[in-house]
Amino acid sequence: MDKNGRPNRQQSYRIIEEYRDGHLPLTAALARLAGEDAQTHRPGDQDRITREHLQASLQEFDQLIGLKSVKTVVAEVLAYLYMQDRRQSLHLRNEPLVLHMVFMGNPGTGKTTVARLLARMFHECGVLDKGHLVEVERADLVGEYIGHTAQKTRDVIKRALGGVLFIDEAYSLARGGSKDFGRESIDALVKAMEDYRNQFIAIIAGYQREMNWFLATNPGLPSRFPIHLEFPDYDLPSLLEISRRTAAERQYRFSAGAEMQLRVQLQRARSDNSGQPFGNARLVRNLVERAVRRHAVRLFEVSHLSREEAMTLLPEDFAEGDTQVCTGVS
Repeated sequence: MDKNGRPNRQQSYRIIEEYRDGHLPLTAALARLAGEDAQTHRPGDQDRITREHLQASLQEFDQLIGLKSVKTVVAEVLAYLYMQDRRQSLHLRNEPLVLHMVFMGNPGTGKTTVARLLARMFHECGVLDKGHLVEVERADLVGEYIGHTAQKTRDVIKRALGGVLFIDEAYSLARGGSKDFGRESIDALVKAMEDYRNQFIAIIAGYQREMNWFLATNPGLPSRFPIHLEFPDYDLPSLLEISRRTAAERQYRFSAGAEMQLRVQLQRARSDNSGQPFGNARLVRNLVERAVRRHAVRLFEVSHLSREEAMTLLPEDFAEGDTQVCTGVS
């Protein structure tokens, strides 16, 4: 430890390795890197509120189901920011890290949720002034006549200053060909990332294959988005855990038969070869919400309703056909 109670280089590497190996939560890892313990804060500490907010954000990030590779990259970024701060205190060169990102994955894999958490975390780290998220798509950026698109894009970027600009299905900006106004939006975005360097973070998101194609359409894009995060489809245990949490948030729970019925439907959806993308957590939420509505209809005429009945979802609440209805939600 140094004189400020912070770990030395070897100890810092060990802490990061413990996190990567799954032996240490992200919250605890960042606290140790900072040479602090969550219990050591005392009323009156000047930075108490900022640190508490950061701890809360990290804990929320840790609680996300799955996303191991995403969490690893986030830990690396935060460790780098921390190290640059320490280097500055030692009068060493401090190189700002370019934090613009590409999120690649199917719907419902947590891309928007992670973007929102990152905005908050980077604000608490002092990287972003506001830490808000501005979520847009093609219609918010592309205008209807020459010159309109650039202005719309600049207006959106100005709203995002101090926070994160999240562009969903970003590849749609390049799908109209060389004469499409979407190209004008891309050019305006690239220019703004230079003009407002370090004043906002741009995250472009979408399906992996389409995003790789999109990055190849403009020579200025790949170098401006150095951080690529892949959001894989959830496995079956993760989907079931998401379904339990979704139900519990509404004060419902599954009977054993209901969970088995849900398991069968999710297995069928994951192996579906219809060509539609798997809905992941979004599909799970749709299935649970449909079951809650059918539960309400099933018990509508029950005069003496017990607490157990009001909370428990049964197999008949997960009727066949729900998966086909919900899978196509994008």
